[in-house]
Amino acid sequence: MGYRSVLYRKQLELRGTAGSRGEPLPLEEAVAKLKAMVGLKSDRRYKGARARKAVDQTVELVMHLGIDARQADQMIRGAISLPKGIGKSRRVVAFCDEATAEAARQAGACEAGADELIERVQGGWLDFDVAIAHPALMGKVGKLGRILGPQGKMPAPKAGTVTPDVVTAVREFSAGRLEFRNDDGGNVHFPVGKASFSAEDLKQNIEAAITHVTRMKPAAAKGQFVKKVCLAATHTPPVHVTVG
Repeated sequence: MGYRSVLYRKQLELRGTAGSRGEPLPLEEAVAKLKAMVGLKSDRRYKGARARKAVDQTVELVMHLGIDARQADQMIRGAISLPKGIGKSRRVVAFCDEATAEAARQAGACEAGADELIERVQGGWLDFDVAIAHPALMGKVGKLGRILGPQGKMPAPKAGTVTPDVVTAVREFSAGRLEFRNDDGGNVHFPVGKASFSAEDLKQNIEAAITHVTRMKPAAAKGQFVKKVCLAATHTPPVHVTVG
């Protein structure tokens, strides 16, 4: 049995039934359980074992929402800055006029500009995480929809990435401001920190994220809005969290 299989089995044993699909945990207990699973080590006495570099795993929050993802008026899309950050910076580009481009670079943009930047992206350059655009340039940036849309990088007003205040947006997204949108199954998911964060810092980020999404309930969505919540690190099974 390989290293990952052994470790995953030990994590499942530690998690037990509490935190599984059948028995969600209060948030504080769920975070403690997750951090305990991250801290597990598997023995490497099996054949072919080798040392592996330690990784600061990303902790991800997933919320299953009571929405019909096929209906445009029930889509959930937005952006949030978590109180404790997410433990990494993000590469941001800014589509703006030349008068703003230098200030955008100073605020953290890896690239900024108008026509030349648009042409570069059209040529296949996608080495960035977030694209910010000034509303005045969306007529030109719109032609990038087929390229940036499938990547989840197309600027949009609801996500806070189309804004006249390009410099502030660049600063916030470079520091870890997150875009999110529901998938076809009615789930939203995004990172809420690193496994090395303290339990309290993770808890504050998760509470902020859940509160933010909960307040976005569409008028057209009926019944219970937040149906399930779970946490998982990069290499752990999920821990289900009590809703409400």
